[in-house]
Amino acid sequence: MAETLHQIQRHLPEHLQLDSLLDQGARHLRSHVADTVCINGIGIPLRVIELGSRSETAPVIGFFGGVHGVERIGTQVLLSWLHSLIHRLEWDASLSSQLEQVRLVFMPMINPGGIWHRTRSNLNGVDLMRNAPVEAMGPVPWLVGGHRLSPHLPWYRGDRDEPMQAEAAALVRTVQERLLTAPFSLSVDCHSGFGRRDRIWSSYARSHRPIEHIGEVFALKQLYERTFPNHHPYIIEPQSINYTTHGDLWDYLYDHARDAHPQNIFLPFTLEMGSWLWVRKNPKQMLDYFGYFNPVISHRKRRVLRQHLPLFEFLTNATQCWRNWIPAPDKRDELARQAIAQWFLPGQ
Repeated sequence: MAETLHQIQRHLPEHLQLDSLLDQGARHLRSHVADTVCINGIGIPLRVIELGSRSETAPVIGFFGGVHGVERIGTQVLLSWLHSLIHRLEWDASLSSQLEQVRLVFMPMINPGGIWHRTRSNLNGVDLMRNAPVEAMGPVPWLVGGHRLSPHLPWYRGDRDEPMQAEAAALVRTVQERLLTAPFSLSVDCHSGFGRRDRIWSSYARSHRPIEHIGEVFALKQLYERTFPNHHPYIIEPQSINYTTHGDLWDYLYDHARDAHPQNIFLPFTLEMGSWLWVRKNPKQMLDYFGYFNPVISHRKRRVLRQHLPLFEFLTNATQCWRNWIPAPDKRDELARQAIAQWFLPGQ
């Protein structure tokens, strides 16, 4: 038992941190295990945590992280947000009141095997964000867009005839069962990449075409920028204007939501933290692959762990009050036209 605890503390301290948070917030949290990943003989649960309203008609926001194991800062940011919520609930009556009207769902560590081994893929060599059974509508970048050549190459999608990997399937089930049945739901999937800016991406990854709810995405962008004119400088845009991919889990879930729950609204987003912000001030961390995707110096890590919490709070408030900003039918088409002009028709 002591050896097991030592291994977890060394390779997966986020697991112990999450267990501690579950103990601290036991009065407020509901938790279940979506699946279990076996790492070196140690079973690590894929936990799903909920807090807030139990009503079937309450809007829902989901926070997801750790899909790519090497990008563990995504898991750590979500644990920081969960920590803040748990401790605010001990004294913050306004938060308690808010949570009577909205439900929060957390799945902060989707790929513990990848986090343990500091790899992008899971233990089977599969990139979980290329693993859904959806194909891009047109050509994708070689390798980066997803491939079936070999699990020894990054961005491997998995075998064509195999079901989704257990971790990907657990995420899909969680979203289908706990978000998509709500009248309004929004998700934030936390990643890091070697970019110069922090970006908030909306779906689609499989097509350059705008999604059906592009007007709602644009309305949320405007709401954020009007509310916080001096906000942290996120670039808010559709993912597909950067590149397209096969097998994106959020594409699969967005399409499922439109087919299975056409009366509801589901808006999936990705927070893509730009790791160049950390690397350029500490080039030595590029000597370690882990350093390309995570802040290494302690004060920079602490800054990252706090700087996205205002965004999460805004998105939670926007989810709770979604009826106050979702565009009316007579304004929706105009917002969609503005979004397409800004994002899909550059220079026109």
